[in-house]
Amino acid sequence: MKTFLLIAISCIGFGQTPRVGRPATEETIKAMDLTVFPDGRGLPPGSGTAVKGKDVFKEKCSVCHNDKGEGRQGQYPALVGGAGTINTPKPIKTVGSYWPYATTVFDYVRRAMPYDQPGTLKPDEVYAAVAFVLNANGIIGDNDEMNAMTLPKVKMPNRDGFVLDKRPDVKAKK
Repeated sequence: MKTFLLIAISCIGFGQTPRVGRPATEETIKAMDLTVFPDGRGLPPGSGTAVKGKDVFKEKCSVCHNDKGEGRQGQYPALVGGAGTINTPKPIKTVGSYWPYATTVFDYVRRAMPYDQPGTLKPDEVYAAVAFVLNANGIIGDNDEMNAMTLPKVKMPNRDGFVLDKRPDVKAKK
């Protein structure tokens, strides 16, 4: 009898929508359309330097990644270091050793950081924090301004460490 009742109650719910949330508005969709490509398409206006980024990083990032981006062992990853380890038996994957594009770093930080409040950083804060991390890895100088024009030009150390997917069903630029 219990099984019959459970099946009957379950069937009543079929065909109904859950009535949770509301349809996304055009403004909501536009606000979430944040894709940044390796060539810089999609980067917003704004700018930042490592000097400015030091304060942003300390306030918004250091609780997880420590003051210099060295991470917290077993908790949060290091963002600096690992140079020359990618092709070794024990690679250390950091922004400076592994990531192929500085624009991808920007995209990730804008979407996912800070961990407890993702998406709350303003574009200038993201540019500055990314500049701080790039500088800490020796990739850019203290006062090199990162913006929509300069960030795509940053040559990451492992840019050539990735290969295009050559399967015929993948539509990648060659």
